[in-house]
Amino acid sequence: MRQVVLDTETTGLEVREGHRIIEIGCIEIVGRRLTERRLHYYVNPERDSDDGALAVHGITREFLADKPRFAEVIRELLDFVTDAEVIIHNAAFDVEFLDAELARISLPPFTQHCTAVTDSLRLARDLHPGKRNSLDALCERYAVSNSHRTLHGALLDAGLLAEVYLAMTRGQDTLVMDLGGMASFDEIAPIDVSALIVLRATPEEEAAHEAVLDVIEKEAAKPTVWRRVYALSDANAGPAGWTPSQAETGRSEMRPSA
Repeated sequence: MRQVVLDTETTGLEVREGHRIIEIGCIEIVGRRLTERRLHYYVNPERDSDDGALAVHGITREFLADKPRFAEVIRELLDFVTDAEVIIHNAAFDVEFLDAELARISLPPFTQHCTAVTDSLRLARDLHPGKRNSLDALCERYAVSNSHRTLHGALLDAGLLAEVYLAMTRGQDTLVMDLGGMASFDEIAPIDVSALIVLRATPEEEAAHEAVLDVIEKEAAKPTVWRRVYALSDANAGPAGWTPSQAETGRSEMRPSA
């Protein structure tokens, strides 16, 4: 699966007040792995940023004066997100600005240029209801370092969001995918049990283990799982050519049958 993590910076908060996009940052994920593909543009909005927005991103009109206009970069952006799921934090905000920019040059809304838009903020709220789910809060929660982030930046924030998103959704993929595409466990070579190193429990370790089991059984008022498993293994044959040793009550081990 191909995914693109996208972020924008803008001159202000409200599209209806004529605010524009000034920066676009995109990072590609393929098969849950970050690739080297990036897309990053500063865009000349032909207007000033609000003081509040300027305090957040620090991108001045003077800096943007010689940068391309949105219409000059849009084709590369749309090519980059084609056939991809686009992941955006608080997607409604960015998509509204993207749609307004596209409408100015008579192009269809943003969602018609990609396979889907996923709002990572909504996902975070589902996973962590009642908690703060800003990008900074999620970086802290998922141990993603953002110490280098003093001001907001579209490419910087897209990179942080990519790491956070992969951490948030780690449990949604199969073990096969995490193992790098292994088709099935049938492909794993047989293990030569005779080559295993056996660590036998010492008499002192066995006695300590039995004492712990006695305490557990007294508090639980029923036999421990350890002793029930041992009783079963005593009554039934183990794997061919092997039988559990008494030390199995202390450490997992096996010894050859006589």
